[in-house]
Amino acid sequence: MQVGILGCGYVGLELARQLSEEHDLIGVRRSADGLAAVKAAGATAIKADVTDRTSLESIPDVDALVFAASSGGRGAAAAERVYVDGLRTVVEEFGERDTTPDRLIYTSSTGVYGDHGGDWVDEETPLSPTTDKTRVLAEAERIARELAPKYGIDGGVARFAGLYGPDRYRLDRYVNGPVTDGYLNMIHRDDAAGIVRFMLESTDEELLLAVDDEPVDKWSFADWLADACGVERPPKRTKPERLDDKGLSDAARRRILTSKRCSNDRVRELGYTFTYPTYREGYRAAIDDYRRGQ
Repeated sequence: MQVGILGCGYVGLELARQLSEEHDLIGVRRSADGLAAVKAAGATAIKADVTDRTSLESIPDVDALVFAASSGGRGAAAAERVYVDGLRTVVEEFGERDTTPDRLIYTSSTGVYGDHGGDWVDEETPLSPTTDKTRVLAEAERIARELAPKYGIDGGVARFAGLYGPDRYRLDRYVNGPVTDGYLNMIHRDDAAGIVRFMLESTDEELLLAVDDEPVDKWSFADWLADACGVERPPKRTKPERLDDKGLSDAARRRILTSKRCSNDRVRELGYTFTYPTYREGYRAAIDDYRRGQ
């Protein structure tokens, strides 16, 4: 199978590493800076921009597409340009070719669920995005699942929980504190890529929630992490205490008020095996590095 990874960055590079032995890969970045990393991951590197249809013409026909492009952590307008306009452009470009892809996977976020008061959510839970950016992500999901099939492309969505892993452990945030109450839904980078690979190779499921076995409240996670690192447990604060901060942005305020626990029952039932089932396994390398540095 020939796979095009559009946005071959944090998760995309790991996906390339996992697929490289059995598939022909094309890794796409919008700047030349990361092309060497794409090649090192085992993919043919191409510079192209998902929002520029002319540049997409340089990408050859593929059997499957993974849309993992990033908006660069900027606001809702930038997110709309990449996730909505860019994804639509990709679907139209590849859908109008003589040879169209069989499959497209869009990597979304569990932020589209909004607030559920700490209750469990899964693939059947209706979406209720609460910010401009998560409303953009929900619209991009619609494009993947509704527009792509109009071109004969089987559109799917991998909905990622909070990503962590090499270069993204952020130990200091939890070890030093203060830590605000609330649930964490997480997935290690390797399993995020692994679930996308699973959707390409092993299932035609339209939507999968990519999250590990154990959502955890932040206070418990911070205490476990401090104990494992051999340091004092960090100071805590409640949500009302954090919300009293007059300098808090509206977006940060909405994030604090958003609470849910994400279930991975479906991906488990379909047969996916996690490399890092919980944060305990996933943070072990970071903890070992931290203790060696003390």
